[in-house]
Amino acid sequence: MSGINPGNVLAEAEGGEAQVPPPIAAGPRSKAAWRSLNVGSRFWIAIGIIVFIAAIAFVGSLFYPYGPDEKVGGLYDSPSVEHIFGTDNFGHDVLAVLMAGTRNSLMLGLLAGVLATVIGVVIGILAGYVGGWIEELLMGITNIVLAIPAIIILILISISLQSTNIEFLKGFTGLALVIGITAWPWTARAVRAQASSIGAREHIDVAKLSGARTPSILLTDVLPYLASYVVMAFVLQVASAILAESTLSLLGLGPSGTQSLGIQLHWALAFQAVASGSWWAFLPPTIVLTLISFGFLLLQSSLDEVFNPRLRRGKKKNLAKAAAARAEAARKLSGQAEGAEVPA
Repeated sequence: MSGINPGNVLAEAEGGEAQVPPPIAAGPRSKAAWRSLNVGSRFWIAIGIIVFIAAIAFVGSLFYPYGPDEKVGGLYDSPSVEHIFGTDNFGHDVLAVLMAGTRNSLMLGLLAGVLATVIGVVIGILAGYVGGWIEELLMGITNIVLAIPAIIILILISISLQSTNIEFLKGFTGLALVIGITAWPWTARAVRAQASSIGAREHIDVAKLSGARTPSILLTDVLPYLASYVVMAFVLQVASAILAESTLSLLGLGPSGTQSLGIQLHWALAFQAVASGSWWAFLPPTIVLTLISFGFLLLQSSLDEVFNPRLRRGKKKNLAKAAAARAEAARKLSGQAEGAEVPA
């Protein structure tokens, strides 16, 4: 239909002036999408912790005068003005080693988290949506992997990687691949349950009737509804991967010839830093690991509140305010209606 008003055309034909409709007043600007997420204080605290740790790891080393492999003192020299956290068992500056180790641990956690999340989402979404024998096969493999303790698999594979001649697998990349390959089952189970529920909705039937293929339906009609679960699973996978690497490195099974938080703790225990009272050798990496775990877990719980309105803090208070606002609006409307009545 055209936007021509027949009344205007008739007026112009009769020699009159066309009636131009008055301009429509602009309404209030709509809120940006990110402003409706209702993120709480816990979200910003978690983001602050993670950003602070990342800044120390990636930016701090650019301005610090000492390198992680530079020998600047003796065995466990006490903290001083030049060396804020003293030196470690090799005579390296503890703060320089801490920044390098944190950077490597974060990068390993991100790589392993991405790999574990991708594997878990692919297996879970295929099992939940396709169903049938594919679901039984994939969930059977998932249950088998869950039945085997992950730490045993990590230890065995880490030992075999250290004895190989492939340098690519002996470093942090190989360890990240191992952690990512063994950490996906819980994500797959959670995604499978959600994908099975989404597959029974009406918009999926409409997509099938329109002739869309299964890959297109999974990407455009199923996966967007799983975005919240994927994000929260990724956050937990990153934190779990960093802790898994620290555990293996603490046991002496981590990559050799590099730095990480777990390797720093390993050398501190191997050279009796705890027994000698050299707290600066083991306390900083322990605090950083605690902050990383706390920050990611706090971020996951705050994101759960963002994506699930039932878990938001202060929900009852917000509902009471909304009810009071509706009552006030109804009272004003009733008052206006009474004032507009004309007596007979």
